[in-house]
Amino acid sequence: MNPAEHYQEINKQAWNRRTELHLKSDFYQYDKFVAGENSLTEIERGILGDLSGKRILHLQCHFGQDSISLARLGARVTGVDFSDTAIKEAKLLNQKCNTQVDFICCDIYDLPQHLDGKYDIVFTSYGTIGWLPDLERWAEVVSHYLDTGGELLIVDFHPVVWMYDNALTTPTYSYFNGDPIVEEEQGSYADPNAKEMLTSICWNHATTSVINSTIKHGLQVKAFHEYDYSPYDIFPGGIEVGPRRYQVEKWKGILPLVFALHSMKI
Repeated sequence: MNPAEHYQEINKQAWNRRTELHLKSDFYQYDKFVAGENSLTEIERGILGDLSGKRILHLQCHFGQDSISLARLGARVTGVDFSDTAIKEAKLLNQKCNTQVDFICCDIYDLPQHLDGKYDIVFTSYGTIGWLPDLERWAEVVSHYLDTGGELLIVDFHPVVWMYDNALTTPTYSYFNGDPIVEEEQGSYADPNAKEMLTSICWNHATTSVINSTIKHGLQVKAFHEYDYSPYDIFPGGIEVGPRRYQVEKWKGILPLVFALHSMKI
């Protein structure tokens, strides 16, 4: 069996299990979140601005913390993820937080079969598009749901990072989208001490692919940012250089760790 032909099934199984691990992890601070903490970082909050009354479609929302955080800032939010375990937990979290977020369980590429309507903002962040083989189809879905003048914000880990091995020491993979990357990982970024091995299939996407796929589908770039830090301490050799700012000590000030693309539907 060619694993890449069954990437959705394999990744769904992995993310269902990751969700179970993440709910109990210190990384996600579940109880503090329910009590009112906002999970969005300074990067996306600084770009998004005032969200009062905005219609937001949140793609690949995991178990809903960022979707609910957007709603807490005044937005009307729909969150989408292909993990049925994640969406089940997102709905439970939504109830606990007394928010009004709509959650849909489906593959991103199939979303037009499950959801109608237009949105002011399509948002996706941190570890999302690497699970998708085809950015052209992704950009088509984004464009489909944006109203004229609507905005896309994607904040994600920089593809330069994904060139390296898991120890972040040696360039191992192509910067450009090529063959699928099949990985076996012990635990998860949120619980690296978990004993089980999880198999995942992902793809690297150069920043040019991200930008050009959205331009092709009618979006105009407003801004593109690159950051030499991550708001999450998930990389080996990480050091804290400021509040919620982490760099890799070996590559401090050398490698970009995160990028943000802010575009508008024309």
